[in-house]
Amino acid sequence: MNVEQRAYPRIKPPSSFLVAWRSGMMREVSYVENLAIGGVFLRTKKKVALRSLVQVLLDMPMGQVRGRGVVRRHQEHYGIAVQFIAMEPEDRGRLVRQIRNLTVTAS
Repeated sequence: MNVEQRAYPRIKPPSSFLVAWRSGMMREVSYVENLAIGGVFLRTKKKVALRSLVQVLLDMPMGQVRGRGVVRRHQEHYGIAVQFIAMEPEDRGRLVRQIRNLTVTAS
């Protein structure tokens, strides 16, 4: 049996969810493939090294969410998985409310 061992379940947000992100000198705006309290998968063809630090700005209906993360996985020509490692409490609250709202509307 293949069961995912995730601390937080992922959701697929509407296709309009965008995130501006920066890693080193690289700046990009990407669509969000999936989202969780613990991280985000960003659609990008850019190659970003594993364990690179990433600053993110999620633009969501309930407001912007800023945070810092680290690249945990890279799928070539598809995207990167970013684990959140730091976020202000206000931003975390907006993220939790947005995920809760998306979960309810998807049910």
